[in-house]
Amino acid sequence: MADTDSIREPAVAGLFYPGEPEVLARTVRGLLAACPADEPADACPKVLVVPHAGYVYSGRVAAQAYARLAPWAGGISRVVLLGPAHRLAFRGIALPASQAFATPLGSVAIDNKAAALVRDMPGVRQLDAAHAAEHSLEVQLPFLQETLGDFLLLPLVIGDASDALVADVLDRLWGGPETLIVVSTDLSHYHRWHEARAMDAETAHCIENLHGSLSHTQACGAGPLNGLFAAARRHPLSGELLALCNSGDTAGDKQRVVGYGAFSFSEVQGHAV
Repeated sequence: MADTDSIREPAVAGLFYPGEPEVLARTVRGLLAACPADEPADACPKVLVVPHAGYVYSGRVAAQAYARLAPWAGGISRVVLLGPAHRLAFRGIALPASQAFATPLGSVAIDNKAAALVRDMPGVRQLDAAHAAEHSLEVQLPFLQETLGDFLLLPLVIGDASDALVADVLDRLWGGPETLIVVSTDLSHYHRWHEARAMDAETAHCIENLHGSLSHTQACGAGPLNGLFAAARRHPLSGELLALCNSGDTAGDKQRVVGYGAFSFSEVQGHAV
């Protein structure tokens, strides 16, 4: 267990998701249990793309992706988690100084060996301030804790970073079946329901097919997504859209909605590195 001084404590527990351990565990299990009982995929997911709003808004969408891990959870020991910066403007990609990230369900240790693989790359730096209040990574952790149990974590906040930098970082961290990559992003923000549906359908097509150049009006996580698109040219992936909706479909009005999508990608056989 990491020293308590080196643990990144939860910033949005009780706001974006329940703060009490028992309630949180019950909530996550309920969201996962409500997912359709599809036949297990032929291959383990290599990449998940998931939303990061409060669970009442996007939890059931995110659960659609995390439910795909159930048959493969025992083989996944490392999660590379990427999300956009919402609280701090900075250039590059931020590693944490913390040795663990905590949620009400417990602490997840940082994978220092993985961090060392990218620490020397131009544009990658240690910046705890980028992680301190960032919700896009934190809200994924309870789902990962529930589905995977024990694993090591490398959380990366993406600031103003080029597609090439994100792709090069992913390339170094790609690993084998032990490594899962999770990209955290919401889709369009604050359009009317019917406008958002049209915009998000177009964006979802780009994400599912890993092509195009997304803007931040299409997805707040455009930075990590565009980097993933570039990385997928070296690591071919087969994608599937699992769920697509917006806050007007879940827990909000239809005048100013936020879009959410869940996607799963597996490596194309014969091309994994």
